[in-house]
Amino acid sequence: MENFKNPKVVVFGGGTGLSVLLRGLKRLPVDITAIVTVADDGGSSGRLREELKIPPPGDIRNVIAALSEVEPLVEELFQHRFKSGEGLVGHSLGNLLLAAMSNITGDFVTGIQEVSKVLNVRGKVLPAANQRVVLCAEMDDGTIVEGESKIPLVEKKIKKVFLKPNKIEALPESLREINDADLIVVGPGSLYTSILPSLLVPKIADTIMKAKAKKVYVCNVMTQAGETIGYKASDHLQALQDHLGSNFIDAIIVNSGDIPHELIDVYGAKGQRAVTYDENRLKSFSVEVISDKIMHYHDGLIRHDAKKLSSILLSLI
Repeated sequence: MENFKNPKVVVFGGGTGLSVLLRGLKRLPVDITAIVTVADDGGSSGRLREELKIPPPGDIRNVIAALSEVEPLVEELFQHRFKSGEGLVGHSLGNLLLAAMSNITGDFVTGIQEVSKVLNVRGKVLPAANQRVVLCAEMDDGTIVEGESKIPLVEKKIKKVFLKPNKIEALPESLREINDADLIVVGPGSLYTSILPSLLVPKIADTIMKAKAKKVYVCNVMTQAGETIGYKASDHLQALQDHLGSNFIDAIIVNSGDIPHELIDVYGAKGQRAVTYDENRLKSFSVEVISDKIMHYHDGLIRHDAKKLSSILLSLI
């Protein structure tokens, strides 16, 4: 009998959006590879990257936690953030473990693999690059801002983002996973500070474009302060096309569900609005438009519905 293999899904991004999606995907019969941004320079991650000269572990930590299959208390321990202690305050235990394992093994990627074994991670977690990178943004007025954490604080319209240094190498394993994928998922997550930093690593975008897999963009439900205020769904695709030279997305998943008025008011106070589903302009990108109610609400926050979203993605394979 021919051996059945689960379809391979490669997901790009970082931050909360990626972690939410992965918690849904890991319940499905798919082989997951998460390729995660390494541009973070704030908080515990920023301190460790500067002091230990390693890529920032924070987004990697969150993805490992999302894909782990351990007792809830163990995951809570991994995500625990110290609130006191000289030198410890602000650090999460998971960041420290990843940093320690990188030192022990002599390599950040190997450190991730070993921590993934300890936490029984379902799938592969790979950094977009095995080195520290700096995310820079050129604003509409020509000013340049360096540092992922600083870009949203400027509150100017972003013209483009780019990476430093000039010489950055993609992991050969990441390129192989992209080539072998049955589905490539971009997002959800911060467009300029989580998604594009991974795609801008040399060879990543070219390999995605040449891959046989269907490419899907999961659009954010709400605009993001300092990044995408005023953006419609099509503006996200336009930004990807402007940065990568062509539109490689085959399908976009957008929210068409109503948002409760009380949450509209809460987010509106921060200048955030629902991302408009502008169907006509989206179709001008020659993409399949999939609209559905893909969000849910928890503790006053709007989040993607991981179960619903994962089901839609599985149907596209």
